[in-house]
Amino acid sequence: MSTKIKVRTPGGGTDGSVELPAEVFDVAANMPLMHQVVIGQLAAARQGTHSTKTRGDVRGGGRKPYRQKGTGRARQGSIRSPQFAGGGIAHGPHPRDYSQKTPKKMKAAALRSALSDRARSGRVHVISGVVDDQTPSTKSARTVVAALTDRPRVLVVISREDQVAWLSLRNLPNVHVIAPDQLNTYDVLVSEDVVFTTEALNAFLAMATRGRLGSDATDTDAPTKPAAKKAAPRAAKPAAAKAVKVEAVEAAAEPKAAAKSTTKAASKAAAATAEPKAEPKAAEPKAAESKAAAKAPAKARVAKAPAEGPHGAGSHEPLPDGGEPEGFPIKGNASSMLYHLPGTSAYKRTVAEVWFATEKDAKAAGFQLPPSQRSAAKEKKQ
Repeated sequence: MSTKIKVRTPGGGTDGSVELPAEVFDVAANMPLMHQVVIGQLAAARQGTHSTKTRGDVRGGGRKPYRQKGTGRARQGSIRSPQFAGGGIAHGPHPRDYSQKTPKKMKAAALRSALSDRARSGRVHVISGVVDDQTPSTKSARTVVAALTDRPRVLVVISREDQVAWLSLRNLPNVHVIAPDQLNTYDVLVSEDVVFTTEALNAFLAMATRGRLGSDATDTDAPTKPAAKKAAPRAAKPAAAKAVKVEAVEAAAEPKAAAKSTTKAASKAAAATAEPKAEPKAAEPKAAESKAAAKAPAKARVAKAPAEGPHGAGSHEPLPDGGEPEGFPIKGNASSMLYHLPGTSAYKRTVAEVWFATEKDAKAAGFQLPPSQRSAAKEKKQ
């Protein structure tokens, strides 16, 4: 529910009334939120330029003051150590940034809470102007403020274009003047009364309706409408594309299915006319087929050598399971160009990249024995 307050004139009279929207000036006060926002504002106002010199920053002290032993005194390495007068400061302050990141919605909610607290206490005032004419007058401004409240700290919100009001109020003690876009939680809470000019109040409420204060209507309702409009065509495009794909697949599948049905019917008719029904002596061939199927895994490792292997005649690629092809017992490593004979120490731990039938085939392909086996092979030849 909005609150109506009277608009005061510089002469002391009234100039109608104005409504204060409930979504800005009549919300529940959130004390922890206001405290957090004010702490963030005060932290951001700190310069953080404090600094001290460590023992490395202080001039001098590069020489050891006296020898390590024999003096009876405690050992010292520099006269600029923290325990010496004129030495560096241990763990002293250094420049840092104290600012905190406070979300915009939290700042807006805290400002609404502060303004609502002042409005419920009758400490929000609206004036038509600070002076009657266009001549700056500090005396007239003091009279206007004194007619509104006798409390010492007053916050006056005026528009930036009202230069006469700025000049009239700037020299008044305990009166803080800001623009509508500068209104913040700390200034509202530190001041006992808040005074708006009609022009400044209209500008402030216009910012609130545009979402400057993050009110419920502007934060929730406004962004969802364009988002829904944008999401609708995006969702429609994949659905249309899927429908087109399904139709294309069905259209392509119909002639294939018709062709399959015709070929099956023709093959059945040809089989019926060409061959009579088989006699019931089909048990023996089935048994033979099962025996052949049982022997098939054992024969899978047997592979015939191709006419020309990967490394010439007498070479064979590894089988899919990594096993040894029949008739190719020698392992070859293509990366090192070495071959390993069965029974050697490196044979078992070598992963074959190529298999050779004989040692001559491996040498013909450019492969060699490992260096440790070459000397033994030479001794055998001698």
